[in-house]
Amino acid sequence: MSDAIESRLAELGITLPVAAAPAANYLPTRISGNMLYISGQLPLEDGKIAAIGLLGAEIDVAQGQRAAELCAINVIAQAKAALGGDLSRIRQFVKLTSFVASAPSFTEQHLVTNGASNLIANVFGDAGKHARSAVGVAGLPFSAAVEVEAIIEIEA
Repeated sequence: MSDAIESRLAELGITLPVAAAPAANYLPTRISGNMLYISGQLPLEDGKIAAIGLLGAEIDVAQGQRAAELCAINVIAQAKAALGGDLSRIRQFVKLTSFVASAPSFTEQHLVTNGASNLIANVFGDAGKHARSAVGVAGLPFSAAVEVEAIIEIEA
């Protein structure tokens, strides 16, 4: 399955980055039993935040969806690092939580989060279908527009 996942990433034109180091005092991933917890990932591209600002103010929904996609790519990169490079150990994505930096009147967090959800489902198929929450927040680290965390069931 790892080859299938890698092939699917290549078909989508996605090259996984090196998993980002934590920006503070926390672990980027944690395995407990058969669950892999991925700390919140920002929309990093080439080592820089690719989307800065509030949705509904400086950032529109399409830009927010692209930011959420980048977060999902970084979630996959963290998973790959935590699993010693073997993405075939992923049984299913259980839950994604998306935090969307939002102007006070912005209410389309769910549409922004589709960027991450769609990417995960496109890469992992049925194993990528997940429960999720899309939460509007006043601000995120480094003024990022979106942050996504994940809970993944793995083969222990």
